[in-house]
Amino acid sequence: MTSVSSEAGAADELRRPLTATAVPPGDRGATRIADRVVAKVAGQAARQVLGRLPAEAQPPHATVAVHREVARIRMHLELDYPCDIGARCREVRQHVVERVVALVGMEVSEVAVQVERLYPAQAHGVAQGRTR
Repeated sequence: MTSVSSEAGAADELRRPLTATAVPPGDRGATRIADRVVAKVAGQAARQVLGRLPAEAQPPHATVAVHREVARIRMHLELDYPCDIGARCREVRQHVVERVVALVGMEVSEVAVQVERLYPAQAHGVAQGRTR
């Protein structure tokens, strides 16, 4: 009968929720988020801001360096033209910072935006070439 009561006691212990006092905060460890994860979050945030791009344009992507929980991000974009390039880059910067802070919980010290290529808007029904 002793074995039955000890098994029941063990089962009760497994069902009991863990409390914060079970493991001291210093012994719990830490979560490290890989640079590539931050880069994916930043790229997705840039895609959200830019919306639809020309068919031949590459989607935005990022390179990230993380040092002591602070991220430095370089965004690579291809944009349609004509547009307000400065305003589009500013929107990308702001949204990338907001999303990285919200989703990853990491401080962002810098977001450098590099426009790799501009795609001129094609007017429908207008022949390509030089116009006067």
